[in-house]
Amino acid sequence: MAEALYTGTGRRKTAVARVRLLPGDGKITVNGRDYKEYFPRPAYQTVVTSPLALLGSASNYDVVAKLEGGGPTGQAEALRHGIARALAEESQESRGELKNAGMLTRDARAVERKKYGLKKARKRPQFSKR
Repeated sequence: MAEALYTGTGRRKTAVARVRLLPGDGKITVNGRDYKEYFPRPAYQTVVTSPLALLGSASNYDVVAKLEGGGPTGQAEALRHGIARALAEESQESRGELKNAGMLTRDARAVERKKYGLKKARKRPQFSKR
């Protein structure tokens, strides 16, 4: 097994992506499968490859990722975050580009918890005057 050139951990909602960048020709492997097989929806594929496309380094690295938790959207965006963090280790210049594109920022939005006395996080029971 080749030693990772750069590593990064991406998070989004409850999804966690542990990413390793290896010198290679642009293969992206997610949980032992090709990313196009893992994320069949083109929108998710675009999200995953966006940090590599931004820096134009898609053909320089192989990406090996382990994904856990969350759903497809959270996992795709966690993977993007992880790839961006790994690429940011490469150079200060690429870090600046990724930061300006907003790819290094952890998206803190998550599901709000349900409160007691309410039906959901904010939905109240119907009010009856009489």
